[in-house]
Amino acid sequence: MTKLLYIISSPRGAASFSTKLGNAIIEKLKIDQPDIVINKHNLSTNPYPHLEEPHITSFFTPKEMRSPEQHQLIQRSSDAVKDIQETDIVVIATPMHNYFVTSGLKTYFDSIVRAGLTFRQTEKGTEGLLTNKKVYVALASGGIYSSGHTQSNDFATPYIKLLFTTMGINDVTVFYVEGTEIPGVTETALEKAIEKISV
Repeated sequence: MTKLLYIISSPRGAASFSTKLGNAIIEKLKIDQPDIVINKHNLSTNPYPHLEEPHITSFFTPKEMRSPEQHQLIQRSSDAVKDIQETDIVVIATPMHNYFVTSGLKTYFDSIVRAGLTFRQTEKGTEGLLTNKKVYVALASGGIYSSGHTQSNDFATPYIKLLFTTMGINDVTVFYVEGTEIPGVTETALEKAIEKISV
C-alpha cells in the first residue's frame, strides 16, 4: 500500500490552477497504484501558525523536559512531521506568490523542517533524515518562469527543492502550469501542463 501526502496551499479553492494540476498528478499516479492512500491537507482552510518565540523554545527543549503547554503548542508540527515521515509520496500544489511560495506553504515548511526529526547537523554538514520518498510539485504562475530570461525570478522552485534536500529527499519533480494571466496562453495552460505530467 502506497501512502501519499497531498499539500494544497492555494487560497483560490476549486478555481486554483495549482490544485487542478496537483489533482491531475494524483490521478496519473493512481493509474499504476490504484491502492494509493491519500492524506490531504489544505493549508488555506487549515493553516499552520507562524513560528514565534514559544514555538522555537519548545522545539529545542528536550521532549522529556517540555511542559504540557509546550507539548500542546507544537503538537500540530509534530503531527505534520509524523505525516511526512510515514508517507511514500508527497504532492505539493502551490501558486507562485510574488515569485515565491504562498505564506501558508512557508509556515508549513517551518513546521516540518525540524532539527533532530527531519534533519540533523553533523561534522560533515547537514544530514537529511527522510529517505526513500518522492516529491511532485504542481507550481502555477501568471507569467512564464520555467525557462528563458525570467527563470531567475522563480524563487519558489529552488526553495522547495532545497528544503526537501535538507530533509533527505532528493527526488523532486516540478510540473508547471504557467502563463495563466497571459491572454492567448491562459486558455490552454492547464491542458498543456497536464499533458506534460510523467510519473
